[in-house]
Amino acid sequence: MRPKKNTGGGSRRTFLKNALTGAAGSLALSHIPMIVPAHVISGPLAPSNRINVGAIGNGRISREHDMPGVWKHEQANVMAVCDLDSNRLQSARKLVNDYYSKKTGKAYNGTKAYENYQELLADKDIDAVIISTPDHWHVIPAVAAVRAGKDVYMQKPASLTISEGRYLSNEVHKNGRILQIGSQQRSMPQFKRACELVRNGRIGKVHTVYVGLPIDDPSQSTPEKEMPVPVGLQYDAWLGETPWAPYTLKRVHPTNDFSRPGWLRCEQFGAGMITGWGAHHFDIVNWGLGYEYTGPVEVSAKAEFPAAGSLWDVHGPFQSENIYADGVKVLASNTYPNGVKFVGSDGWIFVSRGNYAATANDPASLAKNSKALDASDPKILTSIIGENEIRLTDSKDHHGNWLESLRTRQQPITPIEVGHRACTVCLLNHTAMKLKRKLFWDPVKERFMNDDAANATLTRPQRWPYVLD
Repeated sequence: MRPKKNTGGGSRRTFLKNALTGAAGSLALSHIPMIVPAHVISGPLAPSNRINVGAIGNGRISREHDMPGVWKHEQANVMAVCDLDSNRLQSARKLVNDYYSKKTGKAYNGTKAYENYQELLADKDIDAVIISTPDHWHVIPAVAAVRAGKDVYMQKPASLTISEGRYLSNEVHKNGRILQIGSQQRSMPQFKRACELVRNGRIGKVHTVYVGLPIDDPSQSTPEKEMPVPVGLQYDAWLGETPWAPYTLKRVHPTNDFSRPGWLRCEQFGAGMITGWGAHHFDIVNWGLGYEYTGPVEVSAKAEFPAAGSLWDVHGPFQSENIYADGVKVLASNTYPNGVKFVGSDGWIFVSRGNYAATANDPASLAKNSKALDASDPKILTSIIGENEIRLTDSKDHHGNWLESLRTRQQPITPIEVGHRACTVCLLNHTAMKLKRKLFWDPVKERFMNDDAANATLTRPQRWPYVLD
């Protein structure tokens, strides 16, 4: 259903006009507020107040990562679930009920189940929501949530298109809500440590960054004829804003388990691993270089794609180059070790997840990521950050950081604008892959320069009634 129109003032230019200084592409972007003014948001919660949370989207990442990440905290109460697949919905309801039954030692059956996210958002008892839906269903429910006065934890990437991401960031700020992007690497100690060392000059002046990403193998997709829609799946609504396409199992998600779904390999619903893992790693690049509110000015890329007509059609092997206004180059490829390597005039630092996996079937090879933090000289890693040096936000638990931000009304470690900027870099790389030529980007206006074909990729047609105003 179409969200109600919000006629409140404010636009992208209004939001950024006091934050962006200098010429287009300038890096002087530090004035974008990290704390929403107190008069905009309701006052802080008392420490004893519990936060009632509803979970929208109850698939793999919700069950294994997001709901457990929230319910383990005493200040949170997961009180409702919502999914377009009634089988997954009832399974999620049972999962939550069983958790609280085990926790309390008493039978619990109080978890509410909604088949429609708008009905969940209308529940006045719900304070905040987790959005763990497929990529194409991130922005519309998130916009509806902040308009309904709910705070949000939303899985990355921030949006399906760059224009949607800008729209969402504006709406979050306009409505005075808090939104945390699920870029949990910021809450892993090695990433904070690496970024602080880079920001404080321990490897000298950075000139190159290497980003290694895993890739999917779309060739594993075998042709599938149209199948009957499974009983209990609201398939038209599941397709949402994207064009109608016949139902096949590998286009959606498994019906008998919660293993990795096929939609992740379909460009109709996302851009593939350039956003799937790129949203994590490019966010770390931005954090380490202080580029959190800007973007590259030149982007070029090449990639292999499956043959036309393939069901799974996201990119395969790829390589990209992003050049920033100060000359720093950020190179990304599936041929680099999975992680981020900052290279400066005085050495290098490499950081990865180590042997951490968010879910049991993450696609990255853990064997290649056994060392979470490395440097050209071990002394770099033991360097002490002084009191007068740059200190980055310290978060030891990403979901916990979000819950604490709801109590204090301080911005979380990965607020929406930061997540939008990281997602933007990913989508710029994807556009360069598709157009097969160098692109010139204005990170202030958020437009390609003199390039109608590239600018046409900033939006996608939205299928009625699943549209933003």
